Amino acid sequence: MDASDELKALIDKALVADVIHAYCYHFDRAEADAVLALFTGDAVVDYGPDVPTMTGTDEIDAVVRTGLATFFAATSHHVSNIVIGFDGPDRATSFAYLYAWHRYRDGRPNSELWGQYHHEFARTDAGWKIARLTLRAAGSEGFHRDAMHPIGRAGDDA
Repeated sequence: MDASDELKALIDKALVADVIHAYCYHFDRAEADAVLALFTGDAVVDYGPDVPTMTGTDEIDAVVRTGLATFFAATSHHVSNIVIGFDGPDRATSFAYLYAWHRYRDGRPNSELWGQYHHEFARTDAGWKIARLTLRAAGSEGFHRDAMHPIGRAGDDA
């Protein structure tokens, strides 16, 4: 890989990381339109076994918009340890560590979630977009779902 290719790869990594950060930022601000704009039209979102997997922006929009408007009073998502790889010039994968805090509209106690986002990205004419998002959990306190995909520790069946 020459210096020009290395520079392009670094720029693409920064752009993909920006999408991950934008997802958290817009989700926390309850900006459903901005969250939806981060996905490809045929994107798949898997928040865990307790939630039907969503395919396409119409299904994603319905769940995200409802959750932001009626379920969550406030959220705070923090990502770190972002690792990005490329499957060609227009496809990328990543995982990022996640800490998420939630306040609920129905008065239940606040919750915390520690886990990971696993992503697939596609380069589009509008830039990098999320083609697949899978949420995996290492642990939680008071979280609103009982079943989550595990992060996949050595020796586990996950």
